[in-house]
Amino acid sequence: MPDNIEIRECESLDQLGSCVDLQRAVFALPETEISPVRHFIVTKNAGGFTLGAYLGERLVGFVLSVPAFLRGEPAFYSHMTAVDAEFQSLGLGRRLKWAQRERALADGVKYIKWTFEPVKARNAFFNLEKLGAIVSDYRENFYGIDYGTSPATDGEKIGLASDRLFAEWHLESDKVSALSRGERYENPNSPAAAIVIMNDWNSLVAADPKAALAEQLRIRAEFQEVFGAGFIGRGFHRDSDRPAYLLYRG
Repeated sequence: MPDNIEIRECESLDQLGSCVDLQRAVFALPETEISPVRHFIVTKNAGGFTLGAYLGERLVGFVLSVPAFLRGEPAFYSHMTAVDAEFQSLGLGRRLKWAQRERALADGVKYIKWTFEPVKARNAFFNLEKLGAIVSDYRENFYGIDYGTSPATDGEKIGLASDRLFAEWHLESDKVSALSRGERYENPNSPAAAIVIMNDWNSLVAADPKAALAEQLRIRAEFQEVFGAGFIGRGFHRDSDRPAYLLYRG
């Protein structure tokens, strides 16, 4: 990653417009699902912020923080993090998230949450092990059925539910604080349960949509069971064959 990438707040209409353009390029969403400039402006004027990663004047990434009131305290909902395809897998997303944490703490906010797909190992590892977030809330079909995520099988359109986990980022927890300083963190307790997922969800969906649907339902049922029993996901074991969420008691 270039050393001269600067993280700074996006404030002008042109800067926020660049966030919309980058969002469109990165996520390839239908136009009706693109967050418009007005959303960014309203967020800023309601007490939120958008941090951009700039290479000179070129926007190559951003993170959008929406003000919220959660768990009885001021918080931020991290609605979106986008990184230009040219700069992905270089650590820029991590830089944006740590800058988000620093800004939130400066604003007196100690809690951020966002959603991610439970079936994607790379995202799970990033959220739980690189950032130190935890998971304890599984939402079934959060955005509705997505028929664009899988090809038709024997003429039958297979839709996949948009299940999501909520990442909960306690900004001053021991794990998050250690990781923010670049230190390793070892959980003092042993995991009480594990939920195994696939290493490459997209390949499974492309090869066998029906098998992907069955796996999604299995993973959903396992999360609902462990969360119902009061377990919390505090870690993720990265493995090429059997990556797994690590669950701990209370």
